Amino acid sequence: MGKPTGFLEHGRELPRRRPIPVRLRDWREVYEAFPEETARDQGARCMDCGIPFCHDGCPLGNLIPEWNDLVYRDDWSSAIERLHATNNFPEMTGRLCPAPCEASCVLGINTDPVTIERVEYEIAERAFEEGWVTPLAAPERTGRSVAVVGSGPAGLACAQQLARAGHTVTVYERAERPGGLLRYGIPEFKMEKRVLDRRLAQLRAEGVLFACATSVGERSVLSGGPSAGASAPEVAVLAARALQERHDAVVLACGATEPRDLDVPGRSLAGVHVALEYLKPANQVQEGTLAAPTVDAAGRHVVIIGGGDTGADCLGTAHRQGAASVHQLEILPEPPSSRSAEHPWPIWPVILRTSSAHEEGGRRLYSVTATELVDDGAGGVRALRGHQVAVGTQSGRPTFTPVDGTEFELACDLVLLAMGFSGPERHGLVAELDLALDGRGGVAVDANWQTSAPGVFACGDMARGQSLIVWAIAEGRSAAAAVDRWLMGDSALPAPIGPGQLALR
Repeated sequence: MGKPTGFLEHGRELPRRRPIPVRLRDWREVYEAFPEETARDQGARCMDCGIPFCHDGCPLGNLIPEWNDLVYRDDWSSAIERLHATNNFPEMTGRLCPAPCEASCVLGINTDPVTIERVEYEIAERAFEEGWVTPLAAPERTGRSVAVVGSGPAGLACAQQLARAGHTVTVYERAERPGGLLRYGIPEFKMEKRVLDRRLAQLRAEGVLFACATSVGERSVLSGGPSAGASAPEVAVLAARALQERHDAVVLACGATEPRDLDVPGRSLAGVHVALEYLKPANQVQEGTLAAPTVDAAGRHVVIIGGGDTGADCLGTAHRQGAASVHQLEILPEPPSSRSAEHPWPIWPVILRTSSAHEEGGRRLYSVTATELVDDGAGGVRALRGHQVAVGTQSGRPTFTPVDGTEFELACDLVLLAMGFSGPERHGLVAELDLALDGRGGVAVDANWQTSAPGVFACGDMARGQSLIVWAIAEGRSAAAAVDRWLMGDSALPAPIGPGQLALR
């Protein structure tokens, strides 16, 4: 620790968000520049806590005190080396991760924690600006070939690690371009796609091959389907068994893409969409592959069902498209503004979080559930009916009891279902390989990340269930080490998640 009194001298600071009227006129990221001196002061706040609980809060095991200190000392090139030692994509986690490390920061016991995520962002951006992020190609090849199915953060991290170990790696992606939900789910105002594309360029330079518009298993597309009104790309279909014959090992990183649906009367009405049917074309418009969104909130009264990150992504997108009004519904009660006794430090607290999208407008309704979507007489939705609920528990699980006299109706002509994902798709690849599933419906893996099919491994949300980008990268790195060991008998690749931790997923 370079400055023992840093946390006493400097308060927690974050960059300002651009004025709402300004940022709603474009799709650029919402934050203003963060002065370098301020970033160094924030690094100086990292205290000599003895036991850095932030390590435990981060699934990647990021060396947080080390690179905080290096930033304070103005040694940015060493800081990115320490950051890259555990994290393949810090520029993405610095934008998209909810920062469980900050919830575990020792400083957070009685004051504001270190701005770990923002310091990470600043290190990564400085590294790209200075040209320090260069390809790390393997000095020699092993002659082994690995297929990675899925190009989200777990698949990309796994592919990069395996390529650096000397294997020939091909990433198969059924969508038009690589990136998975990083490209088609995350809106531009949270992460501009240039951030993804520059990292993909590094992977390609390291020898990673990409086979896009290629569906492994029966013909399918990324949830949301091909965009209506656009010329859908031809999707090649590759049998799962053929993939096994073509490669020495197969890693499945297809995500948990089966959306939770809403089982109420009127679900089939026009104007009711799962979130990705809305977010994907909006992203395609911004990257120039689609002329106009196929689901547009402009001038419409929008209801978003689901209060999580995906719902906030829909909210910010609706604002930028010019929605007339937006309501966001959440079945759980409004969380407290600070830690409760039920969530003591250093565990992740359930508190009220306000994203940039919530600042921009709309209304959040808590402890409510939808009971019916009302027909406008022409096959479209005109309103949502629902009521408030009282939340209890039974056998450790939440229960939701209707509250008499609280029925309501919201006028709407666009309903977006952002209730999360139930797990991987069961048809196609999973069915063809006859993969065993775990008790939650994810693909079951053993302590070495291997599925019930020999030589076929799985990682990320496909095995874990819907989770965070840091867990996806950590599992991708760990699965890569397991595959390398399976192919070569041993591996020097790091594995942030060991076999003993798999039971905790």
